[in-house]
Amino acid sequence: MTMKELLYQYNPWWEEAFKNENVKPREKYLIELRKYLDFKQIIILTGLRRVGKTTLMKLIIEEQINDGIEPNHILYVSLDDYLLHKNNIIEIVNEFRQIHKIKIEEKIYLFLDEITYKEDFHVQLKNIYDSQNTKLFVASSSASMLRDKKASLTGRAITIEIKPLDLEEYLYFNGITIKKRDKQLYKTHFLEYCKVGGLPENVLNPNREYLMNLVDDIIQKDITAFHAIKNHQIVRDYFTLLMERSGKQLSINKIGKILGISPDTSKRYLGFFESTYLIHLLPRWGKTNQQLLSAKKIYTSDLGIKHMFMGKRDLGSYFENYIYLLLRSRKTLYYLYENTTEIDFITEDKILIESKFYAKLNKKQEKLFNEYPANKKLIIDSVEKLQSLSEI
Repeated sequence: MTMKELLYQYNPWWEEAFKNENVKPREKYLIELRKYLDFKQIIILTGLRRVGKTTLMKLIIEEQINDGIEPNHILYVSLDDYLLHKNNIIEIVNEFRQIHKIKIEEKIYLFLDEITYKEDFHVQLKNIYDSQNTKLFVASSSASMLRDKKASLTGRAITIEIKPLDLEEYLYFNGITIKKRDKQLYKTHFLEYCKVGGLPENVLNPNREYLMNLVDDIIQKDITAFHAIKNHQIVRDYFTLLMERSGKQLSINKIGKILGISPDTSKRYLGFFESTYLIHLLPRWGKTNQQLLSAKKIYTSDLGIKHMFMGKRDLGSYFENYIYLLLRSRKTLYYLYENTTEIDFITEDKILIESKFYAKLNKKQEKLFNEYPANKKLIIDSVEKLQSLSEI
């Protein structure tokens, strides 16, 4: 297949009317993306694989066409396509211009998926940004690759992380509306959400195999192949151990001992999983040296993935994990640990938050919670009380 034929496959709007079928729009992200359409800056979409980055790009493409942008001036391509592995980004863009006889001064709209599959993507994006009349949207599932290369794009890029659906979006995707008088139903739906998680395709068609394939895909493509790790199984076992410790303080050394790998290797593997957005790490509240020396707590990015490994064990840990996911983009978070007693979260502006899934604090926690100096204190002990987090 020639590159021209491949690009026509990726861009059906070049030949016919285009409409995204059977897609639920995530309006909060579309609103944010629309804000930047008239800005020169590159829009970088990041986040877990299959979280909906591609769908958002296709929805923006549809909107642009409906707003009068010439369809032949819009290019979408996924750069992890094996048929393009020998071509750099500039060659692909040049082919696009040649296909449609687009002059260099004419504005084009480029939607480049899985951008980090091109080794020097940052250099090529900078070149296109500086020399061509273009609006660039790019997407990546690798945080570390973006972080390592993004310095050269400083001032030229705006990064937006796309996250799994929260409970409200989950209800919307399922066509569920809960009236105020039926608040007690939130708990039932939250328990179902814990099983399914927040990945859009899986919410619409729940399937345990879908989540298992996703984890395997990430391990194989983004970790073992990308970092040239020969022992695939040990990386899978490492992730299983991470899921078993979700919501707890994590000892990298202990995991290393269990698997027979060095502490340095264990630390590297942890970084790989964090960079793919499968997990998030929470540092301890305290002075810098205390933070560096203390274990971090681990949370999963999607409750459905956690459920696949953990089942129904410890619903309180699901609730805590969910609260972490709600808060992480709003506040700089830490956990509080004093005299062997832990409070789930403290924010940089000293808001203390403890999650309890229809339970009460134990005496030690109650003492620490009541006595620790903070600007505000919240106990979230039911799904119905999650709305109080919007106040912080």
